[in-house]
Amino acid sequence: MRAVTWQGKRDISVETVDDPIRHKANDAIIEVTSTAICGSDLHLYEVLGPFMDRGDIIGHEAMGRVVEAGPESGLSVDDRVVVPFPISCGHCWMCEQGLQTQCETTQVRQYGSGAQLFGYSRLYGSVPGGQAEYLRVPYADVGPLRVGTELPDHRYLFLSDILPTAWQAVKYAGIGEGDSLGVYGLGPVGQFAARIGRHLGAKVFALDPVPERRDMAARHGVEVFDFDEDAHAAIRDATSGRGPDAVVDAVGMEAHGSPLASAAQQAAGLLPPPAARKIMETSGIDRTAVLHAAIDLVRRGGTLSLSGVYGGALSPMPLLTLFDKQIQLRMGQCNVLSWTDDLLPLVESPEDPLGVDDLVTHRLPLDSAPEAYAMFQQKLDGCIKVVLDPSAK
Repeated sequence: MRAVTWQGKRDISVETVDDPIRHKANDAIIEVTSTAICGSDLHLYEVLGPFMDRGDIIGHEAMGRVVEAGPESGLSVDDRVVVPFPISCGHCWMCEQGLQTQCETTQVRQYGSGAQLFGYSRLYGSVPGGQAEYLRVPYADVGPLRVGTELPDHRYLFLSDILPTAWQAVKYAGIGEGDSLGVYGLGPVGQFAARIGRHLGAKVFALDPVPERRDMAARHGVEVFDFDEDAHAAIRDATSGRGPDAVVDAVGMEAHGSPLASAAQQAAGLLPPPAARKIMETSGIDRTAVLHAAIDLVRRGGTLSLSGVYGGALSPMPLLTLFDKQIQLRMGQCNVLSWTDDLLPLVESPEDPLGVDDLVTHRLPLDSAPEAYAMFQQKLDGCIKVVLDPSAK
């Protein structure tokens, strides 16, 4: 089959690799009909290379058609399914608490990490990912979500990650009707977080330096701002001088405006992989400019919700400010299966209340993945969300 493979920093290629095979009775194999490039895939492309191996198949947002179903998978051939990005057993103590990303059966204990994830480095199990023609799905009796056949793929695809990730971020923020929400970053997760905030009745303020991203969010009733010194003052003026009740950080470890951390990340990337892994495990730092800005913006007694991925072991945190402002802090990988019952009716609704029809800016053949990654990272051609089609030529 054809698959998107990691070959080095900013170097991916589409290669012919072995087709996946079932290992267990509850495995399934799906033919991938749509697979998306996620913002967190860019961390593999740029920062997390020391935890990657040449030839790793990447990607963790996928859906398709079941072509082989294990006898204990609970699936049937030709079922149309969306595959959540965490791999969980469904029966351990953590799964029973709704914390599938902490699954005690698939935890990657070698690195002290949570549950295995599709296509996401040694840190999360080096499980072959979904940017491929076919995907092996472990624990298929738990993860895959059966969906209908009438709506196009993009209505369902984002249930694999970014839509429940945004939903969890806003739920963790604790906002509702009449509250105010700030959103830092208007990539795909930030777009959905802003729209979900509006759907739940909040006034939403979002910040992003890219005009096309601001324009998209504005179409959905979000008040948008560039990253500049006037934005915080304007948002405070609109919130009785206090700042928003909650702020979602949808940017994460590669935020602009953190030159020292950026230099440290680049330096680590130049080391041999074993040394770089050790540095990142014990002394790594993130680019935290957005995190610090979010802490500054949120009102006293408010909530900060992190959906952007952070990975620095020694990232500095302004604890004095957090304590003094009495800020609540929530974060974590998304427990997708905890939110799909809430989200499935919304993506299937003819009214499309979360604007799922208005997110994909580029749908390209799988073989265009190298160009698509570069375009997405560099924010070229108005690129906000790329979906790859393995069947297209």
